[in-house]
Amino acid sequence: MKYLHTMIRVTDPAKTIAFFELLGLREVRRMENEKGRFTLIFLSAPGDESAEVELTHNWDPEDYGEGRNFGHLAYRVDNIYDTCQRLMDSGVTINRPPRDGHMAFVRTPDNISIELLQADGALDPAEPWASMPNTGKW
Repeated sequence: MKYLHTMIRVTDPAKTIAFFELLGLREVRRMENEKGRFTLIFLSAPGDESAEVELTHNWDPEDYGEGRNFGHLAYRVDNIYDTCQRLMDSGVTINRPPRDGHMAFVRTPDNISIELLQADGALDPAEPWASMPNTGKW
């Protein structure tokens, strides 16, 4: 078996794509289905194109709720502090800051939890992250 992708439903593709681009993912393909009234957008990290996130946008509005029953997507990052800072600078709330230099949680515009894990273990605790409180559910 081989992992192919994780699908999440999104209400605003442009906002969600912008969010994932901040994490470093890029769109690799897109499929429009006029008959089914939906768009599929596939994103992946450069160099790891076999692991994809599929964004499904149904053209007719639907209420998907908070998405907490989905769980989360997880990504390994080269520097968790730099990644969280870049996200914060772009207006993303860090729900669970990387106080331990190892793990953080953020959420997409559709409230899907994203876990960020530091590559190769953990960085030394550093401010302002070490003393930053949680800001929401993760």
